[in-house]
Amino acid sequence: MERKKDSRGDGDSFFQMPLHYPRFTRKDYQNMPEWQLDTLLRQYGLSTHGDLAYKRDFAMGAFLWPLNN
Repeated sequence: MERKKDSRGDGDSFFQMPLHYPRFTRKDYQNMPEWQLDTLLRQYGLSTHGDLAYKRDFAMGAFLWPLNN
């Protein structure tokens, strides 16, 4: 496990990579609510900053293989 300083500064937190790669399609990401995108990005230790359009684009760039585009 990788040890990472908690962003709030009140202690340590631990990040563990999820076992499975997300299996969403482009359409799934385009229709995904913001809370679900935030949860998904957090699970992979990625930033949740930005507006909804930015998060969708970021998630699609990070998780979609070229064949799924």
